[in-house]
Amino acid sequence: MEEDPRPSWGQKCSPYCLLPQRVTCALMGFLAVLFAFTNRISMSYAITRLVIPVNRTEGNDTDSKFEEVCPKEEVEESKAASTGTYDWSEQLQGYILSSFYIGYLISQVPGGILADKIGYKWVLGLSVFISGLCTVISPITITVGGAYALIVVRIIMGLSQGPIFPAMTVMLSVWVPARERGTLGTLCYSGSTVGIIVSNAVSGVLLFSLAWPWTFYFFGSLSIIWFVVFVLVCYEHPATHPFISLKEREYLNSTIVTLKKEKPPIPWKPMLLSMVMLSVLISQLGHDWGYYVMITCLPKYMSDVLQFSIRSNGLYTALPYVAMWIATILSGLAADWIIRTGKMSMTNERKLATFVAAVGPGLFMVVASYAGCNKLLVVGLLILCMFTMGPYYAGQKLSAIDLSPCYSGTIMAIANGLGSVSGIISPSIVGAMTPNATMNEWRVVFWVSFAIITFSGVAFAIWGSGDVQKYDPTYKEPETEQK
Repeated sequence: MEEDPRPSWGQKCSPYCLLPQRVTCALMGFLAVLFAFTNRISMSYAITRLVIPVNRTEGNDTDSKFEEVCPKEEVEESKAASTGTYDWSEQLQGYILSSFYIGYLISQVPGGILADKIGYKWVLGLSVFISGLCTVISPITITVGGAYALIVVRIIMGLSQGPIFPAMTVMLSVWVPARERGTLGTLCYSGSTVGIIVSNAVSGVLLFSLAWPWTFYFFGSLSIIWFVVFVLVCYEHPATHPFISLKEREYLNSTIVTLKKEKPPIPWKPMLLSMVMLSVLISQLGHDWGYYVMITCLPKYMSDVLQFSIRSNGLYTALPYVAMWIATILSGLAADWIIRTGKMSMTNERKLATFVAAVGPGLFMVVASYAGCNKLLVVGLLILCMFTMGPYYAGQKLSAIDLSPCYSGTIMAIANGLGSVSGIISPSIVGAMTPNATMNEWRVVFWVSFAIITFSGVAFAIWGSGDVQKYDPTYKEPETEQK
């Protein structure tokens, strides 16, 4: 058996590091996405305390039976938890939640190209830093300027976060060998899931115990602190890192193919016109639709339809994402093992993971909508929904690095940017589809999501790939086997 050339992750490389530097970079990437998502999602939760609740009249003759609304949970609320002072309609709330994705869409491709050209470090670092500032100033923006000023700040936050995934993809292509891509790549990307968990769980506690602005102050400050640490401990390339061990540097040099000269211009035509790229874009759109419906609207579904209290909402909204994070990490480890042992090709592993992560969530969210007011059953089905979405990060999400290590930032920017269209339109569409916030209205939302994400999984299963494409400068013709 061939000896594994990887250096031990626990080896001592200098007095200044306890982990290999590729692991340090992956952990900082994980935290970058985690804090970015807490900034993004905190509004989805805080808005349930900002707005005047929906006025439900009991004893109406709408003949809706149990589908309309569940009994309100009888839990004493904190005095700090206000009943809402802003008369924002469901549709205006949708505009507030979706405005983030307008900026997010605009900055994706420029951010990806910039990260490919100059490197990932400052693109990623400043993106998280500006996002944190926008979060910190959100309370004063709401107080002074109201809903439309908040929309402007949310757009700016979206502009700052657009380059995060493209820049992090460039970081992974520079620091992580293909045989560890499933493990360390999914670790980085799973920061989005943990960010949702932290945002939901901590927001519930903060909103229960303190005034609503503290939710924004807390999460925004963490992003700014992260920026300072990131600038000090992360470097652009293994060759320029002063504290990397010689063994790790040699390992990365031997396992990561890099260009010795300047990159050629981006091959836009072959990149954009390939069926592989089309499958990546369709898959991203479908996944992001289901994902954004869940992350932006699940707190409202828990509050408006299931009638959970503010404390219970935070706990039960977080549980599905705990399941998703566990599935993400396990699927990443499994993907590396499957590929390393030759049990499945990289392409087939990516297709299988993506398909499971499409059909499973769509199926379970629809079933959950038929569980009525059985709150524990609904939460259990939503946990299964998000658990089956976890393998997505060991599937299509790694495509940008798989298809073109040299232009991974650009490919990620195009796919993630197009996927953000779902983030722009889904909250507004959901708001328009659920004007009364009833169970029947939400059931239609879940059926539409099922159709969209299932189609996207099928498309990637047909045309997707995990192989380096011919337009990438590092592409090598496969060696023909001689018998």
